[in-house]
Amino acid sequence: MFSLRFAAHSEVGRVRKNNQDAGYASPTMLLVTDGMGGAAAGDLASAVASTEAARSDHRAADGEEMLERIAGMMARANAKLTDLIDEDLQLDGMGTTFCGALFNGEQFGLAHIGDSRGYLLRDGELTQVTHDHSWVQSLIDEGKITPAQAAVHPHRSLILKVLNGQNQFDPDYELIDAELGDRLLFCSDGLSGLIDDDTIAELLATEDLDEAAAQLAQAANDNGGHDNITVIIGEVTEQDDELDAVEGVLVGSATEVKIPRTGQLAMERGGTDKGAPYPKPEPDNSPEHDATEVARYAPEDHKRRWPGLLALILAIALVFGGGAWGLYAYGKSRYFVGADDGYVAVYNGLPGGFLGIDMSTLVERTDIPVADLPRFFRRQVEQTIAVQSTEAAKGTTTELRVLAERCVEVRRERQKPKPTITVSPTPRPTGTPGPGLPLHPTASPSVQEGNLGITATPTATEEADPEAC
Repeated sequence: MFSLRFAAHSEVGRVRKNNQDAGYASPTMLLVTDGMGGAAAGDLASAVASTEAARSDHRAADGEEMLERIAGMMARANAKLTDLIDEDLQLDGMGTTFCGALFNGEQFGLAHIGDSRGYLLRDGELTQVTHDHSWVQSLIDEGKITPAQAAVHPHRSLILKVLNGQNQFDPDYELIDAELGDRLLFCSDGLSGLIDDDTIAELLATEDLDEAAAQLAQAANDNGGHDNITVIIGEVTEQDDELDAVEGVLVGSATEVKIPRTGQLAMERGGTDKGAPYPKPEPDNSPEHDATEVARYAPEDHKRRWPGLLALILAIALVFGGGAWGLYAYGKSRYFVGADDGYVAVYNGLPGGFLGIDMSTLVERTDIPVADLPRFFRRQVEQTIAVQSTEAAKGTTTELRVLAERCVEVRRERQKPKPTITVSPTPRPTGTPGPGLPLHPTASPSVQEGNLGITATPTATEEADPEAC
């Protein structure tokens, strides 16, 4: 049997205005949760997940029980997110990663969803023990880009799976046998996205765990610190009753955000509960930041919540009456970016119609042709992109404009004629083709195609790239 020493560190970083990361560390558990959603309360989502883990942290007897326990933690955290979103629809869109492990003295029972990472340092060798659920990782898995290309990919922060209150979520689970001297690191992408594995290995080997955590965070800040940074480290040691009795510690948003009780947010909208609701974070007026956060989570199955909510509102209207006003009020609080007559446009309301009534109104039609956008974003606009406000919509259209202008320039470059190759005449040996026939009948026709303006077929990598034009 072994024991676990641990260190936990979480900070805002140099750019963000609030900490949407959380973490938890104890003699029996290590965990990082990285919230997302911009104004839609990423800090609340991460706090919910880490707090639920801390509340349910108990030593398990064996590996199977550890995996069952940590799966239960994730399910309960996800159910809490569902309840909060149902009570306050402005929270729809929040989500969080969950990356951590339980420890029973012999094994680690690991659970992972999202792009936070787990690393194992054993005998001086660093191994990543989690697999990112991200867009660029899927491209790496398919052989379409290399890890080096992924590190600088413009969409490296786009993730495919998180805990977000939806019924369907698919984490990874694994058992890892512990060895004396092992160091396990769990971190948010504010660390792993800014420093390379060699640096992580070097700093993680620092003798004092608190110093190791501080140096890792400092290295991320030295490389820009543009995201929240959370570092949780555990070291396997000889069994020690004192270490086993150390209290667990929460860090990050879990120490800063008050999680509303079930029903509290609903009461705040008209009930008598006097408890303070979830405090909205200080708004960030940067369109780039807000657009990035809104676009950070892109699930593979683009299911929306609003059809179910519409059905619920309709049912209430049929039973109690007055549902039309509730539906109207809900629609007025929603915005989305879509297409209008071939141009990118901003709408207030809900996509589609209800009983033959259009559920949205046009707020603004931009001068950005949908056809100018990269293929990936063209599809997103045609399927509509949900945003939280007109300010968020402005940030999204600004980003789309940049992408469209880039694509127009790329296409213009492709259509430029290629230089024609001029071949000087040479004497023909007896029996060679006569005048008017090509001197090189097997030569590639690429030059002729270039003169005709024919462009090359996009490669598989271009098709996979959201910015492919």
